[in-house]
Amino acid sequence: MHETNRRYVLAKRPEGVPDKETFELEETEIPELETGQVLVQTVYLSVDPYMRDRMRAGESYAEPWDVGDPMQAAVVGRVVDSETDQWDDGDYVTGELDWAEYTVTDSSALHPVDPDLAPLSTYLGVLGMPGRTAYFGLLEEGKPTPGDTVVVSGAAGAVGSTVVQIASIAGCRVVGFAGSDTKVEYLEEIGADAAINYKQTDDYRAALDDAAPEGVDVYFDNVGGPITDAVFTKLNTDARVAVCGQIAHYNEEGVVTGPRKLPQLLPVRATVSGFIVSDYAPRFEQATQRLGEWVATGDITYRETVTEGLESAPDAFLGLFEGENIGKQLVKVTDE
Repeated sequence: MHETNRRYVLAKRPEGVPDKETFELEETEIPELETGQVLVQTVYLSVDPYMRDRMRAGESYAEPWDVGDPMQAAVVGRVVDSETDQWDDGDYVTGELDWAEYTVTDSSALHPVDPDLAPLSTYLGVLGMPGRTAYFGLLEEGKPTPGDTVVVSGAAGAVGSTVVQIASIAGCRVVGFAGSDTKVEYLEEIGADAAINYKQTDDYRAALDDAAPEGVDVYFDNVGGPITDAVFTKLNTDARVAVCGQIAHYNEEGVVTGPRKLPQLLPVRATVSGFIVSDYAPRFEQATQRLGEWVATGDITYRETVTEGLESAPDAFLGLFEGENIGKQLVKVTDE
């Protein structure tokens, strides 16, 4: 077993867009396990936009990292040493672990995964947090009904692409915003009735007039910014807006101003709800089972963007804000 470990720590708090100096790769010794602890070797780790908020000093729904703290992510890994009866060497597990080759953690922080049922990577994507976010965000917050028009921003990402497909299964007209022609083609492949390349138009309202001529009943918002400003002008009576993320604003240092949206909600009696997927934790197994059934039948497909090696983690994270990924962005740290 390796006696040393490499892990990323937060080197400094970024101002605006993070860069390579935000991250520091350090080498540490692996400590001896105490009773109840497990040593996990990372196979895949996830990078996600919400991590940008954890780099701030202020309060957020996710606890901020202190400078010098190891950065953390959803990880799928392999147990290589255990001081508990709960896990054996060779078991595959998932949990919130370090951006690292190895993590020592309490056994209670881990959950089992079965590589015989689905590829390990899917437990960080369509069968993991992004899939569950899409499932509960759309079905519980958006409450789609057959015939509704559902608009999704950030539609080619891990969450958005799953929302597109669940909305299609629900019998809705689905419109997705994405940032390239390749992503537009992908959205059309997975069931979007219309897709808008937001980088090729300055008039989102006109684009929506063409793509959603009967208005918008459900808006699943991953992005915020001018796209959301435009969608709010198209909301139908009793529309539902599920606010999942605001990636357009994560790197802003000040308070962003823009069109005042609240007056637009009054005449249409629209409902806007922000949600955090962890609020649905008691029902996670329900979502995973249903998503797994849809994946097994081919009703939901998935794409992954995988970079190789722990050293690639910062680039993979920074690429999220440039829209480089299609589907789930993962870092493969070691072979399965």
